[in-house]
Amino acid sequence: LGAVILQMADLRLGKVEDFPFIEPPDGRLIRDGYRLLDELGALTEKQALTTLGRQLARFPLDPTLGRILVAAAEKKVLREALIVVSALAAQDPRERPHDKQQQADQAHQPFTDKESDFLFFVKLWQWADSQRESLSRNQYEKLLKKTFLSPTRMREWRDTHRQLHILCKELELSENTEPASYEALHKSLLAGMLSQIGFKTEGSEYLGARNRKLMIFPASGLYKKRPKWIMAAELMETTRLYAREVAQIEPQ
Repeated sequence: LGAVILQMADLRLGKVEDFPFIEPPDGRLIRDGYRLLDELGALTEKQALTTLGRQLARFPLDPTLGRILVAAAEKKVLREALIVVSALAAQDPRERPHDKQQQADQAHQPFTDKESDFLFFVKLWQWADSQRESLSRNQYEKLLKKTFLSPTRMREWRDTHRQLHILCKELELSENTEPASYEALHKSLLAGMLSQIGFKTEGSEYLGARNRKLMIFPASGLYKKRPKWIMAAELMETTRLYAREVAQIEPQ
């Protein structure tokens, strides 16, 4: 509910718990929403919007993703962060048909990074960009299908990126011209993913924030490596609590 609380505060609609919803949200979810906004630095102690909070309210995104973009502009890695954030805001372009999982994994292998699943999107974007410029639309879409990528979802990713790029310009967040370093990009990502960190305990298990036990999702490029400290774009519960889109981080 973080995004709802943020928008309501920006529109001065009063507290979310006092609003006459037809079906009021659960109190626990409201508390989680406030805790998230507090963690991102969007609210004051009296639950009013900070300057950063007002900035985040401008993004048509989950506040965690907006927070990454603001941090990325400060750390001069906005160009790469826009690629990652628009990928996380859109549907994953990868296709992995049940009967062709191995071929799909092999096709995606050149973009995989052993330290960060987020760099997968940066490498894929750069490759797709160069292919799009040199091929006709028909050839490009054929190549995407052959590489087990959905042309529709690749287009959706590009549209999301364009909208966020325009919005960042309006907010006077400028893009870097030099390539981003691993450290600066991942520090920016961490600004939005603070509660989604994990520390390796025993075997393949990680201890996450708020005492949650999690595992790296098997499709991750870091599944076999299992670094000591990780952060994740999302925590997804199926049979276990899985960390998806993961990167290795240094606690210091």
